[in-house]
Amino acid sequence: MIVSHRHRYVFVHIPKTGGTSLTLALEARVGKDDIILSDTPKGRNRRSRVKDAPARGRLWKHSTLADIEGLVDPAIFADYRVFTLVRNPWARAVSYHRWLRGQGFDHASVRLAKALEFRDFLRHPLTQRQLAVPARHYLTASTGAVAGLCLRLEHLDADLPALEAHLGFSLRPLPHENRSGQGDWRAAYDDAGAALLARLAAEDIARFGYRFDPD
Repeated sequence: MIVSHRHRYVFVHIPKTGGTSLTLALEARVGKDDIILSDTPKGRNRRSRVKDAPARGRLWKHSTLADIEGLVDPAIFADYRVFTLVRNPWARAVSYHRWLRGQGFDHASVRLAKALEFRDFLRHPLTQRQLAVPARHYLTASTGAVAGLCLRLEHLDADLPALEAHLGFSLRPLPHENRSGQGDWRAAYDDAGAALLARLAAEDIARFGYRFDPD
């Protein structure tokens, strides 16, 4: 999450969508009073600025628009460019499992991913609750108003120009951070698993035109 008063934008970081790479590109031009909620070096350096700050929800890199109310005036959601990254849900689920397996902190999802192969991990109720959260959730204010430009990770060449026009500078080439090295994610699925994920992520699949099979 970045709130840039200098460039008048709010970047909402949905988990496992390539958001760390975009965060690093945006951080290169942040202003001194901009808010950075991330685990990047610059984000860690500014963490003390929001310590004990009033906010409606948790202040961390995956905060939603509703979460940061109190830290910022919700009126800026109408005046600033709000944007996020989205990703093919089938690819995102595989990336999430592989990322969890490489973590060392104590969390139920980490333990689950390390104990289960992907197909069983996908069928667990905890995983299904997490993967069923649509992009809309992150872009919804407490009033119920939804705002935001959604950039598709797989189509950044087509989607980035609209954002860059607002920012007034180029974001490319983007750095590559937190890659899971997953290769062909389709191989991780059986037919039942692919169909299950299609049901869980039906809203985003329909909204962004994602498919399991390649074009």
